[in-house]
Amino acid sequence: MIKTKVQSIHHRLKMYRRSPISLVLLLLVVLSTTITVTILLFIIGYILVKGIPNITADLFAWEYTSQNVSLTPAVINTLIIVIVALLTAVPLGIFSAVYLVEYARHGNKLIEIIRLTTETLAGIPSIIYGLFGLLFFVTALGWGFSLLAGAFTLTIMILPVIMRTTEEALKAVPNSYREGSFALGAGKLRTVFRIVLPSAMPGILSGIILGVGRIVGETAALLYTAGTVAEIPKNLLSSGRTLSVHMYVLASEGLYINQAYATAVVLLVVVMIINWISNMMAKKITKG
Repeated sequence: MIKTKVQSIHHRLKMYRRSPISLVLLLLVVLSTTITVTILLFIIGYILVKGIPNITADLFAWEYTSQNVSLTPAVINTLIIVIVALLTAVPLGIFSAVYLVEYARHGNKLIEIIRLTTETLAGIPSIIYGLFGLLFFVTALGWGFSLLAGAFTLTIMILPVIMRTTEEALKAVPNSYREGSFALGAGKLRTVFRIVLPSAMPGILSGIILGVGRIVGETAALLYTAGTVAEIPKNLLSSGRTLSVHMYVLASEGLYINQAYATAVVLLVVVMIINWISNMMAKKITKG
């Protein structure tokens, strides 16, 4: 075993000696990976060191007051906005991508325009979405500063991400899967929903996870649409702040910096739990 490994290393060294550019590229890749992982670990470690000592029972009180600056209302508001945004964005994004890949005619100019628009929307800063949500949902539709206005604004924001990732996942499914299904007598609709979509599900869920991460970490768009009220919402038309907005408000006031670090730890944990649940669902669906 050890002898085989030594031979493998010796073989690689001989290969890199013949092609120095490959060695340089390998070193660049290793260096980039090391720098990225180091920065990520530093950020996570910094948040944990600063935040964990400041996590107290008062932070999880049911009602927010100026003494406890509870984050419980923000956690509930975050979960509500995530659920509402996903319930609207995921079906729209997946079905749109299915149409573009499976049903639309190749070479159609309209399809190219839709793809270009989607890519453009994916790169627009969130503050622009916030201003649109303020003008349309809050003012024109009369929803006011509410969770519903915030959730629909974030729906528009994550829709291009889900569409693009789903489209790429569907394209990655081999055509032989479709041909095999057709050969067994299945129709187009049955092939799409029983063969293509389950095969593309890991890629689709990756896009949904990206969307969830963007929702949970979004601040600017929600300041213009959902507001900053620190209360348990009575309904979807109530104003409320999410965890990221809660952390931003605490940090900007300058009076509760330690509590802002503690909120960051909770936000990190919430994102990890959501990602873990999504991965578990992906594995379960793939096995099924």
